[in-house]
Amino acid sequence: MERLKERLTVAQKALTTLTSLPLSEVVDDVVRDAAIQRFEYTFEALWKAAQLQLRVHEGLEQGSPKGVVRSCLQVGILTEDQARKALEMVDDRNLTVHTYNEKLAQLIFSRLRDYAELMNDWLAVMVSRSFSGE
Repeated sequence: MERLKERLTVAQKALTTLTSLPLSEVVDDVVRDAAIQRFEYTFEALWKAAQLQLRVHEGLEQGSPKGVVRSCLQVGILTEDQARKALEMVDDRNLTVHTYNEKLAQLIFSRLRDYAELMNDWLAVMVSRSFSGE
């Protein structure tokens, strides 16, 4: 349980770094690229926290981000709409290695505000489920 608490805390801190940037306005390339980098590590921290959450509380083992998203839907951590958006987020996360492509970088950046909101909601449900009995 302590390891899960630590992973959730790391995910929350990562999300805070992402949301501290201006995600809904026109920014220069450096801020855009920093936001995409922060999205990458925030997503990694979040899906790994969700993976551990599923193992600890649901007895489910998933080895991939998409498997984790589908299992979170299955156990009610994510709604259908959230899961669909989260699967899109996984795809975009996988594309971030191509941010040298200007159009792709702009497209991913344009979605970061919605992704940050989704990650915040996802994290809130996991925290609530993990510590509601404490």
